[in-house]
Amino acid sequence: MLNVVIDKNMVQIGTRFAVAFYRTLRIPDDGRAYPLPPGLGRISIFDVKDYAAKIPPDWLEEGGAFIPMYQREALWLGFRAAAWKPNAVKITVGGVNVISGKLDHSYTLNEPQDYIVSPEQIWLDGINAGHGTIRQFVAMPLGLGYTVESLVTGTEEFGGIQLTVFEPKPGIFPDKPPPKTTIEHGRLGRPQSAVPVTQQMGIGAGGIMKQKIYPDIHGINVWNQDSSGRITIHILNTGQFRKITGQEPPPTSIDAKTYTEHGLPWFSLYEETKGDVRPPDNFQHVKTVSMRDKELGRDSYFHQSVDVDEAHVRKLGSKPDDD
Repeated sequence: MLNVVIDKNMVQIGTRFAVAFYRTLRIPDDGRAYPLPPGLGRISIFDVKDYAAKIPPDWLEEGGAFIPMYQREALWLGFRAAAWKPNAVKITVGGVNVISGKLDHSYTLNEPQDYIVSPEQIWLDGINAGHGTIRQFVAMPLGLGYTVESLVTGTEEFGGIQLTVFEPKPGIFPDKPPPKTTIEHGRLGRPQSAVPVTQQMGIGAGGIMKQKIYPDIHGINVWNQDSSGRITIHILNTGQFRKITGQEPPPTSIDAKTYTEHGLPWFSLYEETKGDVRPPDNFQHVKTVSMRDKELGRDSYFHQSVDVDEAHVRKLGSKPDDD
């Protein structure tokens, strides 16, 4: 098993891969595909072992970490990895695979592709919606039918986010970085904007965002499925967080409408040459947080559209050469 190290700013799995969690704007759930919103600061990560007397016993038995979030707040995952020796990463929310849409508690990779490869994938904002889009990760309480876990299984038992990282098989990639190359390739975060930012929670599906999930150009046989590391990230609401840690939670992020009205930047990627992993059928017509609000007769502010001026969308990455 790969070693897992929990730092307040990131989780490192193995020697080259790390993941961080970022607060971000929650985009409208109006059927439109929005650009990438900015990072509004990393979410602090807490090791469950440091709070053994106050956490549920099964958390301590399983190990892992927890993060604080407000209900209905959005987040994204930023990855750091080595271009000269990448990693395969399987991500589940409440035990549901975010790529395949299937219940998945296994330590294996499967075909059709149910994992990402980092790099090239340097961040992920939501579940696979296909056609170059995802549905944004939104923190929601368990037990009310809002989560992706509820959509797929009909129950809400696990919550949180689970990551399993796999090493490549020996001899396929170099064991050491090439000369004059740093170990860290890819990015833990998008540019950040200078904007201030009572039960276990899971991940619901939010609005549509322009983001591809890239196909594995190496192939599944490259990955050593006997060499992996795994962690569960539990999500606490502000009340739980305050009770367990004795700390005040950080301020929540502003909404997309206010952000856009101030002329602050959104982001897009040069990725015309890259493919996209096909979405599962159950994710193409996923019940979103706003749809569940409507079923329960609750007002949902996040179905209101926001007009994003193209002048405020900044390009990230290198534009392909024109051959």
